Amino acid sequence: MNSQLLRQKFLDFFKEKGHTIIPSASLIPENDPTVLFTTAGMHPLVPYLLGEPHPAGKRVVDIQKCIRTGDIDEVGDNRHLTFFEMLGNWSLGDYFKKEAIEWSFEFLTSPKWLGLDPSRLYVTVFAGNHESPLDEVSIKYWQEQFKKFDINAQVSLCGVWENASTHIFALPREDNWWGLESGGPCGPCTEMFYDVAPEQGFQKGKTHQELVNNFRFFEIWNDVFMEYKRLPNGHLEKLVQKNVDTGMGLERTLAILNGRTNVFESESFQNIFELLTLESEKTYTSSEACGRAMRIIADHLRASVMIINDGVIPSNKDQGYVLRRLIRRAVRYGKCLGIKSLFLAKISKGIIEDFQKHYKELQKNTQHIYDILTQEEQKFNRTIEKGLHEFEKMYEKNSGISGEDAFILYSTYGFPLELTEEISLQKGQKINRELFEEEFNKHQKRSRVGASQKFVGGLSDHSQKTVYLHTATHLLQQALRIVLGTEIYQKGSNITHERLRFDFPYHEKLTDSQKQQIEDIVNEVIQKDLPIYFEMLTLEQAKEKGALGVFEEKYKDYGEKIKVYMVGREDQLFSQEICGGPHAPQTGFLGTFKIQKEESVGSGIRRIKAILLNSKYS
Repeated sequence: MNSQLLRQKFLDFFKEKGHTIIPSASLIPENDPTVLFTTAGMHPLVPYLLGEPHPAGKRVVDIQKCIRTGDIDEVGDNRHLTFFEMLGNWSLGDYFKKEAIEWSFEFLTSPKWLGLDPSRLYVTVFAGNHESPLDEVSIKYWQEQFKKFDINAQVSLCGVWENASTHIFALPREDNWWGLESGGPCGPCTEMFYDVAPEQGFQKGKTHQELVNNFRFFEIWNDVFMEYKRLPNGHLEKLVQKNVDTGMGLERTLAILNGRTNVFESESFQNIFELLTLESEKTYTSSEACGRAMRIIADHLRASVMIINDGVIPSNKDQGYVLRRLIRRAVRYGKCLGIKSLFLAKISKGIIEDFQKHYKELQKNTQHIYDILTQEEQKFNRTIEKGLHEFEKMYEKNSGISGEDAFILYSTYGFPLELTEEISLQKGQKINRELFEEEFNKHQKRSRVGASQKFVGGLSDHSQKTVYLHTATHLLQQALRIVLGTEIYQKGSNITHERLRFDFPYHEKLTDSQKQQIEDIVNEVIQKDLPIYFEMLTLEQAKEKGALGVFEEKYKDYGEKIKVYMVGREDQLFSQEICGGPHAPQTGFLGTFKIQKEESVGSGIRRIKAILLNSKYS
């Protein structure tokens, strides 16, 4: 089983079950100020989980690109990845627990699909708490499925492998409740695990967590039953509809299907390791250190390629900061392998060749990806040279390197902490890593910016301030097109409570006169108090009407209607744009639009930051 075949089997299975195949959303969430990246399949579908009709219907299936930055330091073991693909099927107010569990079992065990041994399948369910009871319904449906293979699946209510017939573990909220930290759609979940070492036999008394931590049980799928909404005050309320949100990690499932316990042993990673061997003259099995370095480079470079493909460039803020960190970490571990020449673009060629079959936009972005990786690699090489010079001066002056020195090298010169630590050890300095990192982290916390909080997952903020700023980005884009030309389009957008940020392609700095014109146009539209509404149109109808569609690619396969937001009256529209919403009901609610800053954020890309004053909040 390879990745291409697994993707196709998953899509085909759920297409047979009446699901519409939808394309992956961008790794950069649209109008979501709380996260830097799409971290789960549910992010792009939040409005539909909350009740909005999806253009593709009530049953959809997708393969969603995901980035999780919280695992960066754990990458290098057998299962953690920064970039991964999540296979998901969705019921948006249609089927619920019975069908979800039956289909999960069928896809995993049927010889026509994955053909896994049902006797090696174990599941967890929500044990219940003061908010929601033990999920007895899921237990019943799982037992029915196991019984098809004459397996008497007994339940452990304490999460312990009590006897050889235990196949269902009831676990608490921290294990079997899914929802994002800031609230929104959530509910109990049931997770599927596969026994990757049955030859070890029944291990009486082992907790489920121990079995996972010891790599005996390997998680492969999670079915979430979203029937609640977490309110800002922490309380739960019932959603207007019951949803199913499932997630199967492609890389982990591939490992299991091929009899592996390591996600890096699939064919796509092997291609990368072979290219790294050509560059380093070391193999994946030369030593554990070589293997770990190759795993980190492979993961970080895959993530970097896909992030650049979705429009991000390296910088010191937000997504650009994460991208820079990933690229530099890959270069750092390349040096551990003894690679002296520029190598990132060469290795990324294999990654692009592997992914472009499924993500066709990689074909047109290939040269751009090569250029960005090479530029950042060259820049970091210069950083290392300068950092080494400063390191030597500090070491000689203080007869060693302190945690404060390490932080200065990192924050001022971009010199990696791992490199500081390694060279110090080579010079004979015995480092208490715990104290060293504690001192480093103390200085880092003092300088941390608010954007770092975005590394925590969360839902879209639908507060009125954010919604109105979202509406203002539509007005700003149209004003830019009026003043600068119709070739202007949105390259990126980020909205917080305080301001909007809008990136667009333009070759030179805006003049004061141009900025004033843009402000005047937006404020004139606000003062006219024009209505804002949407129509459900096909993509072709939207194009005929002249609607802007920055993210058209993701709609082209729906064959159904999409939401187009209009600003103005039918006989005199100011703007019309493909967008999921939400928006202010009238432009007059926005108050006064003010540009705070206009700047360059890369070759041929400009950025505007703007605010709204005196908005009418209810």
